[in-house]
Amino acid sequence: NLPTLSSSCLFNYLSCNNHLIGPRLERIKSMFYHAYNSYLDNAFPYDELRPLTCDGQDTWGSFSLTLIDALDTLLVLGNHSEFQRVASILQDTVDLDIDVNASVFETNIRVVGGLLSAHLLAGRAGMKLEPGWPCSGPLLRMAEEAARKLIPAFQTPTGMPYGTVNLLHGVSPTETPVTCTAGVGTFILEFATLSRLTGDPTFEDVARRALRALWKTRSDIGLVGNHIDVLSKKWVAQDAGIGAGVDSYFEYLVKGAILLQDEELLNMFHAYDRAIQNYTRFDDWYLWVQMHKGTVSMPIFQSLEAFWPGLQSLLGNLDSAVRTFQNYYSVWRQFGGLPEFYSIPQGYTVDKREGYPLRPELIESAMYLYRATGDHTYLQLGLDALESIEKISRTPCGYASVKDLRDHQLDNRMESFFLAETIKYLYLLFDPTHFLHGGGLEGDGSWEEGGEGGQCVLGAGGFIFNTEAHPLDPAALYCCSRHTQERQELRDVLLNLSQPREKADSRSKPANERAEESAQSQSESIALKPGEKKTPPALSCPVQPFSARLSVLGQVFSDNS
Repeated sequence: NLPTLSSSCLFNYLSCNNHLIGPRLERIKSMFYHAYNSYLDNAFPYDELRPLTCDGQDTWGSFSLTLIDALDTLLVLGNHSEFQRVASILQDTVDLDIDVNASVFETNIRVVGGLLSAHLLAGRAGMKLEPGWPCSGPLLRMAEEAARKLIPAFQTPTGMPYGTVNLLHGVSPTETPVTCTAGVGTFILEFATLSRLTGDPTFEDVARRALRALWKTRSDIGLVGNHIDVLSKKWVAQDAGIGAGVDSYFEYLVKGAILLQDEELLNMFHAYDRAIQNYTRFDDWYLWVQMHKGTVSMPIFQSLEAFWPGLQSLLGNLDSAVRTFQNYYSVWRQFGGLPEFYSIPQGYTVDKREGYPLRPELIESAMYLYRATGDHTYLQLGLDALESIEKISRTPCGYASVKDLRDHQLDNRMESFFLAETIKYLYLLFDPTHFLHGGGLEGDGSWEEGGEGGQCVLGAGGFIFNTEAHPLDPAALYCCSRHTQERQELRDVLLNLSQPREKADSRSKPANERAEESAQSQSESIALKPGEKKTPPALSCPVQPFSARLSVLGQVFSDNS
């Protein structure tokens, strides 16, 4: 048990108790490596480890999913050499040109998100970086290739994507148009990051189109259902809540607003949140209601809902977040884990939903709430999780999902999110000075240079975790998009101001003459004709690399112009 804290230590518990925390971090590392090495020894190159039979299976697409998902966790734990080794292996072995039907949602959050995060952390891991990183690099190209495999799913009349796509052939003609709400609205983090890093707007555009289309389908009382037909925009499952099938849609509105500084996304979430608080919240539990009427349809708590207190903390709604967390934590203490479904009126598990597949959501919320409050209650949850998982789930070949929390029967599966999320959030909960929290002092390597000419400061804090716990650095998005924008601004200014008279005159000429002049201008525009005098240009380019400001005819254009 944790000792009683003095007031002077309440908000600085770990620094006051380093002798207690160090061994716990080592235990979490040991847990990770037991699972990770078991996967490498018994399951690679399959997607996942089967810990009861010590072998592997493909689940989400046959691309060594656990290795991709666990890559950034290696760096979080400080293992730079293994990060480098695995990054090299993935570049050599992962093949996305395969005849496999893959979940659009899962491939995005696990593969695209995992590769993007690893790309952005590659410098910190000591990998050799391409010039211009983070705007280029092999892991970024892999993420872009994976995302392009998903683009055909978005080619619908509504812009809302199908749930499954074949990585080789695109969307099957027989593919069902029904998908869950989260499967429509959980792309803006990864796809906007890709667009900002690569300069290709395609990814962000399709993600935004899907979000806006989904926004327009909400009910008169402001709620969305659970499953929707992406062709007809008709709701197939009309249960509204914050859990399975919906959860990460709301998460991405908040985190997308933070990552992109986007008011539209934040306004969407606030509108939803008002309806959620009005119709689904009862005694700091969140129930499922009929999306049009607001009447209770399922008075149950789902384990996936446990992300909600952490999300609320990001918005500063701490009082509500703390009370809801306590409700969820009481369920954990009852069973030593969170059952997939829990009946609130009965205070017990729901039939055939008694399992706990080592999900991270309650630990994730504990991490955010500890950061926000310093309350040692959240560290106690971390200790409880550590002890429960070790006692109930550990096998000679990794950690097994719990099939039934009532008698602790195990299931022969270890999902990749155990290494990507559960272990990572546990570790970060107990490590307050970690660089992902913005920890470290100036000059100790807590930030790094990037971009053209090393003009960008990266990794200084403010990381945003996608729904698979892959951290994204907002500074990298700004760095690359700024360079892209500046190059475009320079091209536009040169084109618009260097020859204004000729452009005006050319509009009155026949098309064939304009085409001929255009072709000539590409090679002859800077050459003087006999007897012609050189006139001063409207814009003089600076000798130094074009940076954050333009000065044209005495007018200064700032970054926000």
